Amino acid sequence: MDILYSAGEASAREIWQRMPQAPTYSTVRTLLAVLEDKRHIVRRLEGKAFVYRPRQQRATVAIAALRRTLKTFFQGSVEQVVSGLLEMEDKSLSNAELKRIARMISEARKERSDER
Repeated sequence: MDILYSAGEASAREIWQRMPQAPTYSTVRTLLAVLEDKRHIVRRLEGKAFVYRPRQQRATVAIAALRRTLKTFFQGSVEQVVSGLLEMEDKSLSNAELKRIARMISEARKERSDER
């Protein structure tokens, strides 16, 4: 999916060629068929090859995945997710990132108070 999101669209061969440590070409085609069956991608015939593209934009899929993760692993608690992200040893946030996050929190507070 990363390759399709980066390229916009690609044939099975193009995807296979761009995959690091690629499985067999046949396996890539099988995976594409599964993704199509699950309605994650669509295909169109171009010449003799199918060209595949994501059905939804990356941001839409990312939000849906985040919602599932939030529900599955964090009992729906945004606070637990944020705490977990801040405690990750392999990712330290820069001061600029912390300021942007603080600004987002401040804006969320303002929106909540405006709703009341």
